[in-house]
Amino acid sequence: MHSAKRCLFLIHRWLGVVLCAFFAMWFVSGVVMMYVGYPKLTASERLEHLPALERGAAYLSPREALDRAGIAGPLKDLRLLASRAGQPVYLAVPAGGASAAGGGKRRPPPGAGTVVIDALTGTVLREVGPTEALASAAAYAGTQPVPMQYEGTINEDAFTHSRGLDAHRPLHRVQLQDPQHTLLYISGKTGEVVRDAPRAERWWNYVGAWIHWLYPFRGNVFDAWWTDIVNWLSIAGIALTLTGTVVGLWRWRFNGRYKSGSRSPYQGFMMRWHHITGLLFALITLTWIFSGLMSMNPWKVLDSGAPPLRTQAMDDGPLRIAPTAASPAALLAAAGSSVRELRWTRATGQDLVLASRPAGRPAVLDAATATARTLDPAHTVAAASRLVEAPVKRVETLAAYDLYYYQREAHTMSGGGDKPLPVLRLVFDDPYETWVHVDPATGAVLGRTDRTRRIGRWLFAMLHSWDWLPLLERRPLWDLLLVLLSAGGAALSLTGVVIGWRRLGRKTSQWAARH
Repeated sequence: MHSAKRCLFLIHRWLGVVLCAFFAMWFVSGVVMMYVGYPKLTASERLEHLPALERGAAYLSPREALDRAGIAGPLKDLRLLASRAGQPVYLAVPAGGASAAGGGKRRPPPGAGTVVIDALTGTVLREVGPTEALASAAAYAGTQPVPMQYEGTINEDAFTHSRGLDAHRPLHRVQLQDPQHTLLYISGKTGEVVRDAPRAERWWNYVGAWIHWLYPFRGNVFDAWWTDIVNWLSIAGIALTLTGTVVGLWRWRFNGRYKSGSRSPYQGFMMRWHHITGLLFALITLTWIFSGLMSMNPWKVLDSGAPPLRTQAMDDGPLRIAPTAASPAALLAAAGSSVRELRWTRATGQDLVLASRPAGRPAVLDAATATARTLDPAHTVAAASRLVEAPVKRVETLAAYDLYYYQREAHTMSGGGDKPLPVLRLVFDDPYETWVHVDPATGAVLGRTDRTRRIGRWLFAMLHSWDWLPLLERRPLWDLLLVLLSAGGAALSLTGVVIGWRRLGRKTSQWAARH
């Protein structure tokens, strides 16, 4: 028994020497992340900074533009927007990821990405150069001229680790001399502004998300091992917390006191308060380290293996642009002013166009007639029931957010997406207990979850960010609780840092004395 106790003491002691600095960093950076997130360009920001489409402009019809680009087959996506150097373009994503090889009628080779087509001439536009990147930045900045500086291209830096940017690399960097000193990242493929990072956001990120997610190990020689580094540090952190909890309970006198009159045997300030804060905040520390590990989905333990949704079955085929499709002029006339983007989509067996403005829900138009469309809920449910090869147990209409469908602030990791209300939830009677959320206004699938993913939601979002509606709806109660608990965890960790530093100093001095 004595040897087992000593082993636990030693494990906790030397793990603490290595890990307490990481713990302190995680607690402090976690508080920063509550208010300043990793840079992102949200959907509303993107639309707000796009120039409005001109209602009287001589845009090619979508079919004519695709024909001139040599794209005859089905599409994954098609958008019209003034996103390249402030000029209107069609962004087409052929089904299967094919893209145009050039002019004429040749079939585009498979495996490329988005095809950028000049909306006035039908010319396929190539990779973006510095001049176009500066023009895109100027369009983003708006009608007031803003001094700016081109800072070259990068493949990845401290603020562009997101895998969602992979299709746009290399990225052009343009520094605006606006009041926020915004750094813009422009796609090297399409010319779109894909990320904005104001100076204050960048600075705070160095003590927030960048360090919290151990991004110093990204984009360099450690990049291939980043996931393993985070996973194993988390596992070691769990071991440190568990051994510390056991040792702390062993050493605490619940009945009676030590000769000093204290329930803790430690007389030194740091050791005493490390012991006390460890007992007070061990559970929350363990919870946050474990849920941080779950955020990484280590070794895919939270993958259910469920097959992909049968979206083509729901939509009755892929998106195809007919020669008789309504012209952009007709669509813009029907949608009204300030439209930033037209998006052609195939939903519930119908060809639609979504006309988006900076604020509010997109206008839904018939792709052939340009008339306003209101989808029939019964038809939408019938089409969505084909997403999974299983019966539908029930259909719910959510008029308010709940534990599994909710909105977070735009700066948070899970925030910034489109979570409209009301929404349809289809609950399927399949082995994976699949739920699918569908927008009744557009017929778009907003997301899916299953039994394993719902467990993951509790193990990560609930335990790590406390994404619990009764708390989120009662701020600043949520803020006070998380800041208080983080401060306690930081105190536990910082006392451990001091203790470990002193111990290393003593060991180093002893070693030097012997040699």
